[in-house]
Amino acid sequence: MKKSICEILQDYYPTNSEVKELYSTIVANAVFNSVLSYTAIMLNIVTIHAIRKTSSLPKTLKTVLLSLAVSDVGVGLLSQPLYISLLIKRLQQIVPSCSTYQIFYIIGNLFGTASFFGVLAVSVERFLAIHLHLRYQELVTHKRVVAVVISVWVLSAFIPFLMFSVPSDAYSLINGISGVIGFIIITIVYIKVYLAVRRHKIQIQVLQIQQIAQTGEEANFASLIKSAVGTFYVCIVFLLCYIPYLVSVVATDMNGPSIVLKRFSLFSFTIAFLNSSLNPVIYCWKMKHIRHAVVNILRNMSWHRNRASHETPALAGPTLP
Repeated sequence: MKKSICEILQDYYPTNSEVKELYSTIVANAVFNSVLSYTAIMLNIVTIHAIRKTSSLPKTLKTVLLSLAVSDVGVGLLSQPLYISLLIKRLQQIVPSCSTYQIFYIIGNLFGTASFFGVLAVSVERFLAIHLHLRYQELVTHKRVVAVVISVWVLSAFIPFLMFSVPSDAYSLINGISGVIGFIIITIVYIKVYLAVRRHKIQIQVLQIQQIAQTGEEANFASLIKSAVGTFYVCIVFLLCYIPYLVSVVATDMNGPSIVLKRFSLFSFTIAFLNSSLNPVIYCWKMKHIRHAVVNILRNMSWHRNRASHETPALAGPTLP
């Protein structure tokens, strides 16, 4: 007998009879997501502000990074609170309605898909910057990148609703094919970036041996490679965070729901959500312009806070004898 959409979604969450056995797992995931929701929101808001203030970043790279950061804010602001509410309802032995599961699924997939396509867009944009080099600004314009980002969000909003209009097997196949194609593109892109990095290192070594100074063009190319390497770390962390979730989905589809798989699924959702808190850390670690902007923002916030604390007593007025 074919399962309904809600029955499929409920396969990943504990039933009332399983709550006692999975109690510590549910509590741990609720606590972890409460912390991660806050860090995802705050870190990405600071990062968005930093990216906007970083004038040295190309507009095209700014656009795709901002799109990725917005999807990470959405995870912390909507996806994780909904997940926490589902976990708390399970602890209270309340069976969530079918519409509750569907809303969580739609919102979670919206921002998850936007993050995946965002990572793909960042990777391709940096590859084109290296591959096209001098022709890059002519071919990859800001308007075209904005159009791509808008298309990414429209597609990300459309994909979750496919589950309600096509058979679940067909939907899984569409998701699987899209994911495989995306990962193949990312792999090819970074193999080519790696080859470009090797070629550039050889050129630098030749210049050093010949004691020839680096030209401005070569220095610019070195900067492109550094930014591409930074986005490579974003891709790797995304993969590491989402692979457990993909494994849990495949394992549940093949073997059916079980206590062990449900425990693994609950943690896999949390690990996937963790990605939204890690991305801003990677930006600061691997992209020095963003790191400097973030440091300046935090320094200004600290200065304003200290100034306000010093001015507060003065605003209170003189003390009467």
